[in-house]
Amino acid sequence: MEQTKLERVDEIIDCYGADKALSLAVLQEIQTEYNYLPRELLERVAERLGLPEGEVYRMATFYHSFSTKPRGDFCIRVCMGTACHVNGGPRVLEAFERELGIKAGESTPDGAYSLEATACLGACAQAPYVTINEEPHAKVTTDRVSDVVATCNCALPEAE
Repeated sequence: MEQTKLERVDEIIDCYGADKALSLAVLQEIQTEYNYLPRELLERVAERLGLPEGEVYRMATFYHSFSTKPRGDFCIRVCMGTACHVNGGPRVLEAFERELGIKAGESTPDGAYSLEATACLGACAQAPYVTINEEPHAKVTTDRVSDVVATCNCALPEAE
């Protein structure tokens, strides 16, 4: 692990006063910084907060907002709550899988996209509902999936 990443994690922990009661906030900030929680950084959190590694790893794997695997630059979440499910959420998820060439829970080989099927996102009136890095996309149909992915492509850096 790069020393700069460990130093950055130390800074995050120090911002929270190295208080083990704030361990979830520490993990959230690390997740935001690196887009996932690398094992080496979880070990550092455990060491610095005086917690067993297993406890830190348990927190990182219990909460669905955390990921211990690298995520793509664009994290596409397809809601599978009741309203979205009834209104075509599973078909929308399948369309994203075909478009990206990956299954839910995976990332594209180039690291550009991750795809997740998630529990209710709280936008039932907008079903089927999709977020891309927290940006909402309401009433997504299978016909719109390519267009939704294209909005991400516009933000990707051009290949050199």
